[in-house]
Amino acid sequence: MRVTASKLWNEADFSAFTFFRPEKFQVSDRKARSTRESDNLNIDMHAHFVPEALLDDLAAKRHSFPSISATGRKDAVRIAFGSQEPKRPMPAAMSDVDRRRRRLAEQRIEKQVVAGWLDIFGYDLPPDEGADWSRFVNEHMLKGVAQLEAFVPLATVPMQSGKLAAQVLEEALAAGFHGAMIGTQPKGMGSVLDDPDLDPFWEAAASRKATIIVHPTFGAHDNRLKAYGLVNTVGRITDSTIAVSRLLLSGHLLRYPGVNLVVAHGGGALPMVLGRLKNSFANDPAGNADPGEGFSRLYFDTVVYDPRAIRFLCDVAGPSKLMMGTDQPFPNAEAKPQELIQCCGLEAKDQAAVLGGTAAKLFGIS
Repeated sequence: MRVTASKLWNEADFSAFTFFRPEKFQVSDRKARSTRESDNLNIDMHAHFVPEALLDDLAAKRHSFPSISATGRKDAVRIAFGSQEPKRPMPAAMSDVDRRRRRLAEQRIEKQVVAGWLDIFGYDLPPDEGADWSRFVNEHMLKGVAQLEAFVPLATVPMQSGKLAAQVLEEALAAGFHGAMIGTQPKGMGSVLDDPDLDPFWEAAASRKATIIVHPTFGAHDNRLKAYGLVNTVGRITDSTIAVSRLLLSGHLLRYPGVNLVVAHGGGALPMVLGRLKNSFANDPAGNADPGEGFSRLYFDTVVYDPRAIRFLCDVAGPSKLMMGTDQPFPNAEAKPQELIQCCGLEAKDQAAVLGGTAAKLFGIS
């Protein structure tokens, strides 16, 4: 059964928590209006979109990529890169602009930051072909977002090469993209974002003060995850936690302070294990960077499905570091993102920042 925000909690669920104040969890129309008026836009900063024209071009072979093939029905296209197995069938909703328009209206979302689908980022490609593929995807994304005024586009970059990723990022920002989304494992399973080869990308992102969303990849080399949907519910969380923990303990974020780094899905388990990371640093300060200092530079979305998790994240990171997200158009996308945030007992100014104020500043949305 799909669990939505409206069914996820009740007062009894919160009674054991020190932050629980029943009067704060009652969202009156007056408070909703005052919050809405104090911050002009409700912004969903975590969503995905693949323009239909991109799929049409692939199917018609109007662009030649020697290492890429597309198979399957139009409403369930599967793309294969090189010798890899075809990726998962692409959900038809990924390209359905009319459905997205209705959904945004239902959720009272006025702007939606959209990136491509991680399955088609093409990190398995040879670097030069990967760069051309990223440019192809970005060109279609810029044309595609014109179909819906609410869309705010994010670029993809070829993370299999730091030099080429830097070039494509510079091109994308100059073309009008508001940042980029990158995967946690840039060169296949087991690869890392603190790889020295990626330094040119991080240097370019820092110099441009770019906003970069780190999103987990989809994979399950651990057989324990291959049941009960654990690849998505748990595997992605551990993936992000490992990737960003390395950035913290290696001092990566301190070397590139200009980057605005956003960690998807509430940062995975990172907020919960921050104390362990700090303890590791305290026990071995010579071998690690201070993870607390790096953590203070991070931003997070609210795709966690539980207001208690959002409140905990506010306590650890501060409400100014949270931004509303849905993970549309997937079936498990948050159905009531505003209600989820409004049930967290935040002060009006903090709630307004989470609903859109912080995202507007970070992604340059007006």
